Amino acid sequence: MSPFEGVPEDQVPEDFRRFERFYGDEEQVRQSSGSGFLIEFEGEPFLVTNFHVVEAALEPDSAEYRDGAEISVTFPADTEQDVSVDVVGVNPSFDLALLRVGNRAALPAAPALTIADSDGVEVGQKTIAIGNPFGLESSVTSGIVSALGRFVPTIGQLPVPMIQTDAAINPGNSGGPLLDSRGRLIGINTALINPQGRSFAGLGFAVPSNLLSESLANLELGGVTDVSDTRPRLGIAAQSLDLFPQGIREELSLPDEGVAVIDVQAGSAADKAGLRGSTDTISLDEDLERPAPGDTIVAIDGEAIDSVEDITRKVTYESASGDELDFTVIRAGEELRIAVLLEVSTRTGIASPQD
Repeated sequence: MSPFEGVPEDQVPEDFRRFERFYGDEEQVRQSSGSGFLIEFEGEPFLVTNFHVVEAALEPDSAEYRDGAEISVTFPADTEQDVSVDVVGVNPSFDLALLRVGNRAALPAAPALTIADSDGVEVGQKTIAIGNPFGLESSVTSGIVSALGRFVPTIGQLPVPMIQTDAAINPGNSGGPLLDSRGRLIGINTALINPQGRSFAGLGFAVPSNLLSESLANLELGGVTDVSDTRPRLGIAAQSLDLFPQGIREELSLPDEGVAVIDVQAGSAADKAGLRGSTDTISLDEDLERPAPGDTIVAIDGEAIDSVEDITRKVTYESASGDELDFTVIRAGEELRIAVLLEVSTRTGIASPQD
């Protein structure tokens, strides 16, 4: 029911009339927008954007449209023409979506972007961001690479080592390309940090282009893929020890730094190696209980582990399937060394890269 029912329309300010339409009885159309870019894979043109740009149009855990949903794109050469596209595949882990234009004749006569090796990106090099911030088509901003390997855990479904840039990235830039000075793709603009509600604070983040490159074969095969199709995962739920009160750490004889294993996925690399999760609970106060730490991971291959991001970086991004890592863990006050053999749990019918 409208909160302005019975009030003459000319007595309701325009801003409130828009608010009233939100509460109207007619079915509302949910809309979102973002950016994207053209690539070529195995001789066929595709569009790439962020998963979160198209997610609202898709069935949960699927690349299929919800009933009545559709996605259309416009190209700079003809911003008046809406072109329908199909979602080929999505990778929520890396916040990626691959799209195909149904009518190939509607594609612009423009070259596809060249995908560069993001491992060669250096701090301080020039960046160019292209997108549609606030609906302003084909806006171009420039800056530099501010940092590499920044983990932004709120993006996608896995902490990703992002490229940080001070090129202006605003709402609507999501899914657009981050280019180097030669016009090659080095990242997919994905996130910004806007402290105190500001739109631009010089803190933009892009998914590295190499994560797109390694995901393309699986995306093109269709459906939903994730990090485990191309990268090794340990298979644990964990918490940094600094999230536990000091008194609890002392009572359980836990070290000051490390990562507590809370749960171990059956059949995972961690499970096969013998890592153990929580078997008990602890009381933080009279009304709050949480799982007690199981094994505490304090080092991998001799490198100290202080956070969950440290494990993700070491296992998922710095290792490959078939690698054996040496874990140092604390179990019941005793230090143990556990060898963990990493593997990629590839889905049936989904290609995986060569190790």
